[in-house]
Amino acid sequence: MCSQLSGKHFCDCINWKGVCIYQEYIWNGNKAKEERKNYLYPIIKKEEVEKDIILITVAVSHKMASNLIEPGSFVFMRNPKCMQYYDAPISIMESNTEENSIKVAIELKGSKTRSINVLNVGEKILIRGPYFNGVLGLKNVKNAKKGNSLVIIRGIGQAPALPILKKLNANENKITVIMDNTPFEKLLISDEMLKYGSTMINCKMIERGKLTAEFKDIITKKIEELEPNLVHIAGPDLLSYEVLNQVADNLPVSCCNNGRMCCGEGICGSCTVKTNDHKLRRLCKLQTDPRFILKGRRKL
Repeated sequence: MCSQLSGKHFCDCINWKGVCIYQEYIWNGNKAKEERKNYLYPIIKKEEVEKDIILITVAVSHKMASNLIEPGSFVFMRNPKCMQYYDAPISIMESNTEENSIKVAIELKGSKTRSINVLNVGEKILIRGPYFNGVLGLKNVKNAKKGNSLVIIRGIGQAPALPILKKLNANENKITVIMDNTPFEKLLISDEMLKYGSTMINCKMIERGKLTAEFKDIITKKIEELEPNLVHIAGPDLLSYEVLNQVADNLPVSCCNNGRMCCGEGICGSCTVKTNDHKLRRLCKLQTDPRFILKGRRKL
């Protein structure tokens, strides 16, 4: 597919919409880059938190656990009996390098996640990874130190938010969490929030596709009071988009990357979005300020 690697002296990849194969080749020391491999790992713990929410702990290699320790890490998981089209992108909730295990929270919504739910403790699950772009604005998360941080969490966003809380706590920040547990009854990370010294405020965030007046009031007051070094949004794109329109443009922000992940390699194009400059961006690879993607995204 690459004209230069095929013997030509110029690039004629006019219709190629993926990553630059030649650039990847050069960066990898003039040799073909290996694709991420599939690994079979045993499930060592499975817990049904409530209807349609499960927590799974998987024993993995030490290298895999080490690679998945940073915020924004995720893997593709599937039932080994299913075809590769059943790969489901799942955010890492916790990676334990001492016990060499990873913990994930899965919301059972479609055929991919429900095929995973069929597996029980002792059986093996297929994992492809590691991948690292599950959070946009990672630089802002890492730069937030010794200050006040505001974390906004809704629903299943609790899972990818946990590594963020851990990182902010390690950077000696005081963390305030605004939580909307909808549509669940139980909190997934209540113990961990106490562990990382988080102060929690409960409120309903979205009603009929718009932010509630209560939530807007809380955001405004907390930003004035805390002068946060970071606002992190762990929830659907709608929540991120609306919150970004509420906060000042000079305030550091980060959010969950909710692109439609498919291959994870920037090749298939399923994760692409088009912004107001009419250019396509591949969210499984692009690391940038969330405002650049969400505030300029074309809705149609």
